[in-house]
Amino acid sequence: MANKPIKDTIHAKGFDIGIYTTDYENEFISLTDIAKYKSDDPNATICNWMRNRETLEFLGLWERLHNPDFNPLEFEGFRKEAGLNAFTMSPSKWINSVNATGITSKAGRYGGTYAHSDIALEFASWVSAEFKLYIMKDYQRLRRDESSRLSLAWNLHREIAKLNYRVHTDAIKDNLIPPELTQTQISYKYASEADMLNVALFGKTAKEWRDENPDKNGNMRDYATLNQLLVLANMESYNAILIEQGKQMSERLVLIREQAVKQLQTLDQVSLDNLPKLPGGDSNEE
Repeated sequence: MANKPIKDTIHAKGFDIGIYTTDYENEFISLTDIAKYKSDDPNATICNWMRNRETLEFLGLWERLHNPDFNPLEFEGFRKEAGLNAFTMSPSKWINSVNATGITSKAGRYGGTYAHSDIALEFASWVSAEFKLYIMKDYQRLRRDESSRLSLAWNLHREIAKLNYRVHTDAIKDNLIPPELTQTQISYKYASEADMLNVALFGKTAKEWRDENPDKNGNMRDYATLNQLLVLANMESYNAILIEQGKQMSERLVLIREQAVKQLQTLDQVSLDNLPKLPGGDSNEE
């Protein structure tokens, strides 16, 4: 698992359980925090759980389904030994031996053992069925809250794009549409400018998108990411300025494309690379 910035905390029966993620879909929950409910030695609790045959079968299946780099030969060796009194297992042994991605161990300020939510909830069941229910209850609350925040942010950016579109069309009307054009020609001019922005940002016209997605309602902007909508709003304003300057569409398309690419790259870096990272490695790095 890549280093993950902290996202939120689950509160269950007086215990705080950390969550880390970069993409919202793949959340990693602290096994160390969950294990504290059962014992003052969370590492020993996690190791006892991992040496169980049923646990190993579950972990192995999860890796087969989600991890193309999983080492099945090493796993088979562990599976045959599981259940024997002399058999031991730890997060670091599992990770290093089978190239596991579903479990990770980190040192430092947010140190401990973390697992994908699928695995973490399985571990919570083993620790305490009652405790798992408390974890799931607060975890579901967090997911609902996060979904609401994402929806609000997406709609906010969509409204910003609509406001900028008014500025954009006013610039077209004042500078690009001679009085002698018919109403049909005026409408076509608006569509042409909108498609110019579509090509600059999405790489295709509205018609091309509809032809490729006949089963979808709405238009390509309704399926845009937050970053794309934010850049679209900026590009509509930028295009209005370029129109005021008298630049031809072919020239504006090149300039807008260059700016769109730069802004998307910058937003991607802000969204991922520049966020606080969970200290990496199994060293004592702080």
